[in-house]
Amino acid sequence: MPGQTEEVLREFVIADGTRPEDAAQVCREALWVLRPALHTVYLDAYSDEPWPPEVAGAYDLAVALGEATAPDGFRGDHRMGIQIDVRDDIQFGVLLELAPHTIGAEGYRGDRQVFSAADTGTSLWFALTEEQHGRLLARLDEPGISAAVSAAPPRRRRRWWPSSWGFHPRP
Repeated sequence: MPGQTEEVLREFVIADGTRPEDAAQVCREALWVLRPALHTVYLDAYSDEPWPPEVAGAYDLAVALGEATAPDGFRGDHRMGIQIDVRDDIQFGVLLELAPHTIGAEGYRGDRQVFSAADTGTSLWFALTEEQHGRLLARLDEPGISAAVSAAPPRRRRRWWPSSWGFHPRP
């Protein structure tokens, strides 16, 4: 809309060397903080490791949700790209349980991605406003998790490509 400015989002990733249980907690806390802003969320009910026994019920619910929401005549994999309604407490609970262990979960605010968990708990990325980041840090402080577990992602190196006029950054 004219005259409105878009909120500035800062990107964060899980820091190298973070204990798996702390990474799982950061994933869940980031989802709690992002919940009011999430419009669309997808979850894959797959993991490269055996699912922890404590998430078996959430896994069963995710598979049932995938089957129930598949379009008529869909013959594909009902466990991929399950759409989660974060306003529904049960579906949000499924997301909280499985996201730290899945090969893929992603959340969007409008058409902008603000959350990604992948690689069976080893990859976590999220984009937060300053206010959301403050809330996340407060939530992590309660169980004694250091703010250092979430860090700004490394800067991407620019590749240089030769051209007839010299070297220029690749678009």
